[in-house]
Amino acid sequence: MKIKLIRALLLLGGAVVVVLPVHLFAQQSADPSKASAQQPSTERDGQHDFDFELGHWKIHLKKLVHPLTGSTTWVEFDGTSVTRKVWNGRSQLEEFETDSPDGSHIEGMTLRLYDPQTHQWSLYWATSKSAVMGVPTIGKFKNGLGEFFDTEPAGPNGRAVLVRFIWSNTTTNMPHFEQSFSEDGGKTWEVNWITDQTRVSDDNDKEH
Repeated sequence: MKIKLIRALLLLGGAVVVVLPVHLFAQQSADPSKASAQQPSTERDGQHDFDFELGHWKIHLKKLVHPLTGSTTWVEFDGTSVTRKVWNGRSQLEEFETDSPDGSHIEGMTLRLYDPQTHQWSLYWATSKSAVMGVPTIGKFKNGLGEFFDTEPAGPNGRAVLVRFIWSNTTTNMPHFEQSFSEDGGKTWEVNWITDQTRVSDDNDKEH
């Protein structure tokens, strides 16, 4: 479902989220009169934000055939996925399968890791064809919307592109995913990959 990506932390809402080491805060607060000004972070805990993905799914996919060329030709096909807990829910492993319109069978795997320090998720993608984990797409959920960013050094036109993932409808049994590219530093985005999932009932899903 995704391509190999290289981390881009220059985005995420137009700002980089930085977590400073504890000892730096200690040095800045050495003066007791300034200690009250140093407040602990109130960043929300997002370690359960991907719980909606646990279980079995049927997936309908739409792919823009020639991204960033002005083309409006899309192809549609179907696939399946199953997502399981890892580390008692602090991570997830998703297995994905589909037959693409060109007849090739695709087996993919997504590893989702949550960092409790930065409150961000790192999404790693690999296929059975390459058997190599790509560099992660990184981001978090806010107000029910998940946004994750990265860069690809050589996009469809041989130039570096920014990549954005968006998850929505995550409180329903039909979550929605979109992947977009940008060649102008995030000023404009072109959607090139869309998935709509439908939950498949399974006895194993009841524990989720």
